[in-house]
Amino acid sequence: MTLNFKGTLFDLNSPRVMGIINVTPDSFYDGGSYSNNKDVINKVGKMLDDGADIIDLGGYSTRPGAKNISIEEEEKRTIPIVKLILKTFKNTIISIDTFRSEIAKKALDNGALIVNDVSGGDLDSNMFKVVGKFNVPYIMMHMKGSPNNMQNNPQYKNVTVEVIKNLSQKIREAESFNIRDIILDPGFGFGKTANHNFKLLNDLNLFKNLDRPVLVGVSRKSMIYKTLDIKPENALNGTTSLNTVALLNGANILRVHDVKEAKEVIKLYNFGKKNA
Repeated sequence: MTLNFKGTLFDLNSPRVMGIINVTPDSFYDGGSYSNNKDVINKVGKMLDDGADIIDLGGYSTRPGAKNISIEEEEKRTIPIVKLILKTFKNTIISIDTFRSEIAKKALDNGALIVNDVSGGDLDSNMFKVVGKFNVPYIMMHMKGSPNNMQNNPQYKNVTVEVIKNLSQKIREAESFNIRDIILDPGFGFGKTANHNFKLLNDLNLFKNLDRPVLVGVSRKSMIYKTLDIKPENALNGTTSLNTVALLNGANILRVHDVKEAKEVIKLYNFGKKNA
C-alpha cells in the first residue's frame, strides 16, 4: 500500500507516524505551546529526529466547544509556519489540518503535501475540488456534527457500521473529483462517546474492507484521560497502550503528540509480526 506525493511513492507496508503541531492557543493538550517560530522549529526538529514521517500542522482548534476563528486568523497562524518548516527542513512531508478549502489551497501552494480534513468535506463543499486539483493525498475523517456541537449527546445504532457507511459514500464522491489517495480516519472523539470510541478501536480491522489506509488519532484524548481519571499531560502511557491496540487491528498511520514513543511501539509491533 502506497501514497503518491507528487510522483514520489510513500510506502505504508510498515506503519508510519504523524507528529502533531498545533499552532493554536486553545488545543486540549498543547495549546499555546508553540507561540513563536523558534518553539515551532525546535519541536518539528525533535519530531523529525525522533522519526516522524509526516508533520501535521493545524491552526484551528477542533476540541469540543472550541472557539470559531476567521479564515484570516487561521491563515496567519499556519501558512507562514508551512513556509518556515520547509525552509528549515526542506524535504518534510507536511499535512495541513484544516476543514477550509481556502487554507488547504494556500498550504498546498506553499508546499504542503497532504490535506487532513476533520469534516471529511462536510464543512466546505469546495474541499474535494481543491484536493482533486492538486492531486494530493486526503485524510478523510468522520465527524458527527461540527466542533461546536459534536459532543452534544451523539447517538448511533451501530457506530462502526454507520461510520464505515458514511466514509464509503464519501469515498465515491471524492473519487468523482479525481481524489485517488484517500486515508480514512474514524474520528475518535469527534461526535462519539467513550463507548463509541472503544467500539471503533476494537472494530478497526473492519475498515480494511474499504481498501484504504487507516489513520488513528487517539493521542492523549479524553477517551484515555477521562477513563483513567487523569489529565492529558499524564496520558502518554494510555496513548501507547491504545496505539498498540490500533496497530494490532490494522492501523497504517498513528497521529501523535509523542513521536519517539510511537516509533518504539511500531518497532516492537514490526518485530513481533516478523517473528510470529
